[in-house]
Amino acid sequence: MLDIILILVTVSLFSYAFFKWGTINDNYFKDRNFPSMKPTFLLGNMGAFMMKRQTAREFSDSLYNAYPTKKLYGMFAFREPSVVVRDPDTLKQLTIKDFEFFEDKQLIGNESDKLIGKSLIMLKGTKWHDMRSTLSPAFTGSKMRQMFDLLIENSINMATEMKNKKTSLELDMKSLFNKLTIDMTANSAFGIKINSFEDPNNEFYVMAEDLLNFNRPKTIVKFAFMNLLPKLAKFLDIQVFDAEVAKFFKGMVMSNMDTRAKEGIFRPDLINLLMQIRRGEDVQSTATDENKGTDGFATVEEFSAGKKSNKIQWTDEEIVAQCFLFFFAGFDPISNHLGFTTYELAVNPDVQQKLFEEIEEVESRLNGKRITYDQLQKMKYLDMVISESLRKWPPIALTDRLCVKDYMYEEDGVKFKIRKGMMLAVPSISLHYDEKYFPKSNDFDPERFNDENKRNIVPGTYIPFGIGPRNCIGSRYALMQAKVTIYYLVLNFKLLPYEKTQVPLKLDKTPMGMYTEKGIHLKFEPRDN
Repeated sequence: MLDIILILVTVSLFSYAFFKWGTINDNYFKDRNFPSMKPTFLLGNMGAFMMKRQTAREFSDSLYNAYPTKKLYGMFAFREPSVVVRDPDTLKQLTIKDFEFFEDKQLIGNESDKLIGKSLIMLKGTKWHDMRSTLSPAFTGSKMRQMFDLLIENSINMATEMKNKKTSLELDMKSLFNKLTIDMTANSAFGIKINSFEDPNNEFYVMAEDLLNFNRPKTIVKFAFMNLLPKLAKFLDIQVFDAEVAKFFKGMVMSNMDTRAKEGIFRPDLINLLMQIRRGEDVQSTATDENKGTDGFATVEEFSAGKKSNKIQWTDEEIVAQCFLFFFAGFDPISNHLGFTTYELAVNPDVQQKLFEEIEEVESRLNGKRITYDQLQKMKYLDMVISESLRKWPPIALTDRLCVKDYMYEEDGVKFKIRKGMMLAVPSISLHYDEKYFPKSNDFDPERFNDENKRNIVPGTYIPFGIGPRNCIGSRYALMQAKVTIYYLVLNFKLLPYEKTQVPLKLDKTPMGMYTEKGIHLKFEPRDN
């Protein structure tokens, strides 16, 4: 009897301690007289999203619409108190003007992860600043011009493979663009020429497909565990990616670099820049007009703020991590974006026709030559189409920043301390669909981005590649990939919906990204040219 009592007491004490641990922060905002969303046990305000009851946009909207009249308010990322910023002026203030307080990002895994742990997206403070400055030369306009020929080769390759079928094709866009972006990334980043259309079973493609299958229950549980118990996850050395994948990529990058060094091979790609870093050469960039770019809204913003970068000879692990990040960011998000863009062109034939006429006009001036990077950049309507596609279907639905030192925020006479370590959640897709900033936001209307209208877009409301100094360093590369791909597809094919095409397109209820409910299926009809 005593044993039973002891067991019951122990279980009760453990349950009480667990409950207190899970709810210890529930009154964090209430105690500070600051508006906030009501949390659920352990999952905070993430429950419906993590349990696959909301799409990425629905989750973003649930945060964005919680307090429509407030600029900033509280929410709970699992157990942790966080803040949502929905006002564009406040967003600019925090992420640009007061960047020194919010210069880090929420980690997507452990810093000890063998592949992504030492990549740019995971680095903090001075280490991030040094790496960002070091990698910036790889993404300037001059470097894009050098890499352009590599990308155009893959786009023409894809169009040729499809035209050789000499018939209309009914295709799954995810499968089509996965192959293309894998070939592009292998070619322009790793110096490896593959053709996944001819050989879809090549090792690079197979590894990439397996690597980025984020919708597996195992992966979702792993990410939830890392967010709920980050210290325990780090102690247990839980890795985002399997050891086999890490071994494959490290071996590929290092052998590639060694071969080039021995044989004196030069290619204008990321590997070449990393080889310079490995040798300790000075590859720092300077802030020029070219760095700031003229690629519309989605450009690389360089940042110095008086900081001086240290010249560091990076380790092999750090070099491999940057290469992997380039692959990781350049494969799945761009593949998804191309799928969304082709869908919009297929269901908006007037837009597709206008784009085709612009492409045809450019082709007539080329006299059989290939289009150049500069000529592609001057195509205004193509830029408008890509920009509008990024508004409706941004690469990620939400972005974030991490507070690195206490920040005092005041609104309507109420002061609130955003403490060090607190996450700043930015529901970016909800800004893109706010009727206040983008009327008839569900319509696909490239004219929003014509020369006259884009001047009226409120800064901070269109952020497909993030905002401020910590925005996406590869935005110019992503735009180049998208534009050259769409150019050759529309030049050679009419894009059409058919009975398998889901109209309107719906997002899948997954916490792992912007994926569609039933895929994107389109018909490609060869043009008579």
